[in-house]
Amino acid sequence: MDLYRGTISKRDRRAFLPQPIPEESLRRILQAGRMTPSSKNAEPNRFIVVRSPEGKPALADLSPMARWLADAAVVIVIAQVNEHPFDAGRCAQNMMLAAWNDGIGSCPAHLPEERVRELLGIPPGVFINRVIGFGYLDPERAGPPPAVARKRKPLEELVHEERW
Repeated sequence: MDLYRGTISKRDRRAFLPQPIPEESLRRILQAGRMTPSSKNAEPNRFIVVRSPEGKPALADLSPMARWLADAAVVIVIAQVNEHPFDAGRCAQNMMLAAWNDGIGSCPAHLPEERVRELLGIPPGVFINRVIGFGYLDPERAGPPPAVARKRKPLEELVHEERW
């Protein structure tokens, strides 16, 4: 996939098919996260891969807005040994783009951090930064819901030259 085309075509999706992600694709997703540049090359990101039939629904039950995580093939929690939200965001985006390159959809979810910590045994002092569900898209539900299906603002409306 052309990197530019992949970047502009990737959309968050929450409707997945009951199909596992191949180990090679999962490894590439994780490798894309690992290779993400970090501030001062600190490499703060750690990855918790949840794919068991018990683990995914347990995470999904932590928030009514994240019920869809139960249907993901894999949920990856990005935890950080040194808190750096910018680095976590870049890592998450790299992982989601790597997945998209392999035809795998993704979407971040917000979960109560202390409950995630308890559920996954994340030690104190490790920051829970991102939770992302990955899976093959259900083609019948791949489009955006009508409430959010809209055209993007034109670039000219968003860009300012030299000053606001």
